[in-house]
Amino acid sequence: MNDRLTDSPLGRVAAGSKQHDPGLLFPVARAPGREQLGFGSALPFEGVDIWNGYELSWLDPRGKPVVAIAEFRVPASTPNLIESKSFKLYLNSLNQERHADAASVRDLLAHDLSAAAGGTIEVALAAVDRPLASMQGAFEGECIDGLPVAIDCYGPPQAQLLGVRPQPSTIEETLISHLLKSNCPVTGQPDWASVQIRYAGAPIDREGLLRYLVSYREHDDFHEHCVERIFRDLLARCAPTRLTVSARYTRRGGLDINPWRSNDPRQYADNPRLLRQ
Repeated sequence: MNDRLTDSPLGRVAAGSKQHDPGLLFPVARAPGREQLGFGSALPFEGVDIWNGYELSWLDPRGKPVVAIAEFRVPASTPNLIESKSFKLYLNSLNQERHADAASVRDLLAHDLSAAAGGTIEVALAAVDRPLASMQGAFEGECIDGLPVAIDCYGPPQAQLLGVRPQPSTIEETLISHLLKSNCPVTGQPDWASVQIRYAGAPIDREGLLRYLVSYREHDDFHEHCVERIFRDLLARCAPTRLTVSARYTRRGGLDINPWRSNDPRQYADNPRLLRQ
């Protein structure tokens, strides 16, 4: 396992490979980021990081190219996440490799990625004209982006902006915003996302929530850690009895990353592809 982000291929020229090479994968330990958030060994959520790959290809036994769409489900319980550029370089190492069928490619991907993440990763493949059923549907919820709020803080994230409305009622609702933006902690490049917050509890103050989400705009962190920070701050400041936070990030290099965190056993991490993805 690699300890230093400076050793990763991010932010520098990195050679790929024309042969299958799992050594290109660069694991990043989740623990340091979680320690900064105050999480101990017992996490306050279940979760998964759903990666979608749109540039997966290999050769069939006759040498003819095959293309596919891939869904990778990385449990949040794995000790490592996988740095995204290394993930892309690894997938590209299959481009000139011959494989018997899609099932053998799926099994190879699952084996290599599970070894890098330190836990079992589920892989599903589909033809490019037949998306997986899990990749269909809409991002449900009421959008809060139209609220007429004045904003002057764009980082670091301001948890104190979160709160609940002063009324005794308990509600269940789902709120969404398309204004989440953070930056890669290595290159500084922007990461754009839509975020969905599903909860039960006292009504969350929507204007404060929108200001809070925008306060990530100049924040440097991985997608996964941003979603875990949002979950932590909402749980601490608003005390919902049930909470699910998911984000749909736009793709880079044919990959998008979609972290999902929840303490609600009734919820399941679906994978709706948004128009901006």
